[in-house]
Amino acid sequence: MATTHVEPKEDAPPAGQAQIINDLSIQVATVNGSGSQTANLVLLRAIFQMGIPVSGKNLFPSNIAGLPTWFTIRASKHGYIARRRDSEYMVAMNPETAEEDVLSLKPGAACVYDERLNLNRLRDDVTFYPVPFDQLVTPVCPDARLRKLVRNMIYDGILAKLLGIDMEEIHKALQKQFRRKAKAAELNWNAARAGYEFAEKNLVKADPYTLERMNATQGKILIEGNAAIALGSMFAGVTVVTWYPITPSSTVCETLTEYMKRYRLDKETGKATFAIVQAEDELAALGMALGAGWAGARSMTATSGPGISLMAEFTGFGYYVEIPTVIFDIQRVGPSTGLPTRTAQGDIISTALLSHGDTQHPMYLPCSVSECFTMAIEAFDLAEDLQTPVFVMSDLDLGMNTWMSDPFPYPTKPIARGKVLSAEDVRRMGGFERYKDVDGDGIGYRTLPGTPERLSGWFARGSGHNEKAIYSERPDVYVNNVDRLAHKFETARHKVPPPIIVDSEKPEVGIIAYGTSHWAIEESLDQLRCKQDIDAGYCRLRAFPFTPEVHDFINRYQRVYVVDQNRDAQMLGLLRLECSADEIAKLRSVRHYDGSALDARSVTDEIVSQEAAN
Repeated sequence: MATTHVEPKEDAPPAGQAQIINDLSIQVATVNGSGSQTANLVLLRAIFQMGIPVSGKNLFPSNIAGLPTWFTIRASKHGYIARRRDSEYMVAMNPETAEEDVLSLKPGAACVYDERLNLNRLRDDVTFYPVPFDQLVTPVCPDARLRKLVRNMIYDGILAKLLGIDMEEIHKALQKQFRRKAKAAELNWNAARAGYEFAEKNLVKADPYTLERMNATQGKILIEGNAAIALGSMFAGVTVVTWYPITPSSTVCETLTEYMKRYRLDKETGKATFAIVQAEDELAALGMALGAGWAGARSMTATSGPGISLMAEFTGFGYYVEIPTVIFDIQRVGPSTGLPTRTAQGDIISTALLSHGDTQHPMYLPCSVSECFTMAIEAFDLAEDLQTPVFVMSDLDLGMNTWMSDPFPYPTKPIARGKVLSAEDVRRMGGFERYKDVDGDGIGYRTLPGTPERLSGWFARGSGHNEKAIYSERPDVYVNNVDRLAHKFETARHKVPPPIIVDSEKPEVGIIAYGTSHWAIEESLDQLRCKQDIDAGYCRLRAFPFTPEVHDFINRYQRVYVVDQNRDAQMLGLLRLECSADEIAKLRSVRHYDGSALDARSVTDEIVSQEAAN
């Protein structure tokens, strides 16, 4: 084992270097299953509690413990929370990747590492801090079986000293992380203190990076997107949840199960007022959700790309028979199994047109945990309003990572059930025709099973049917029916949320993006304006079908860059299906599809490159 010997001295800015305050990324390279996630979340929360805007990105393997994992924490005084392409600080704990991790650092970065790895031999333009982790953890944790889990907390203490993180905030974050596990909290706290004390006595601050208290996180919360979806679904009144486990969507229904057991039990009997069923596969899960929607329940399922593929047949059934349900798609990298623990926006076209024949489906496009909550609620209302499956398109980055947010708004609008007829309504009308367009919006009236009126019944069939829901193969009946469905989709265009648009005074460059790309775009807009003198307008899509505002935005600009996190520019493809030839001629593509969360510099560089070629 190498020996660490560094003379202690008071921390001070390195000679000739100005301090860089609250503007850095910390990348922690460890091994999956080593307990590093606890240490990383404690570190993230401690920085958050210091009032500094922060975000965390977890890059982890999809199969077994023991493989490399990287967790990146970004602290930004400017409030930027997109992934940063480079990291200023590295914690190198994995022998298999340590050399490559260090070689990837930019000049001037700093690296905390297990001293056994002898990484300081690799470069002379990086500040190295060797730490004897095994020596430090042994007296803290006598139980050898637990040491690998506690060992990582030492680097929390090391970083707290080197970067100026208040140890009291580390302690608070630990208490929150372990809640009722007092012994585990104390064990990990002792490890963090051991790291801090070692750094205080042995490490000389030789880099310019530091963290100082701000007041930018007051009143905010930390939450994962999947948990926000679960909360929104519960507040929306969901009563039937059918699902099949698949990364990265599983925690939607797992978390929702916890919430429902806590908040949706009958207060008198203690019995559940809901049903949560794990189906045998994704196709069955959607079939059950549609059956519940037909029966009048608010139903949902959650899945990812492979599940979406399996759900194609039942999605077409729900579209044609006109049954409400909500499908949450937490997108990942495909095709096939693909990269299950990497993020993407790869299901856009397949979901918009899912199933054989002519189908079109509304999609919500949340960019934040707050929108995961609010759009979940809106999706249930829209599904019942339009009587059709509605998709909410999240992704792994949003769903499984921890995000900073304002508290969610408490829902005040009553649940909207759409055009549902009571027995009294049917008697007054002398009957009804299920698929007749009475109001000119393409949406028929429906009754629910059990409505106590003889004339309220109708047969839900996926084969040809007329306005009375009676079997028919007449060509004119079929054409009238699918044309009405197309008209209903046009009605949806005025019911989904419009884009959020920030216009530029210069009508040259516009950017269209959606979902989690938003955070990189916000930062890229600043980079383009401040460093490239490109003042771009920005249109953030929030739903499909596209509203008229999208076309208006395209027509205002000479060149419009559509940002996709997929190889085939899928959102650009959807836009081309609806745009005129003149609009299509203005569209350009910016694509990012390596499985990592989109960073601002990638967007900026691509737009600058294409602009130079104009």
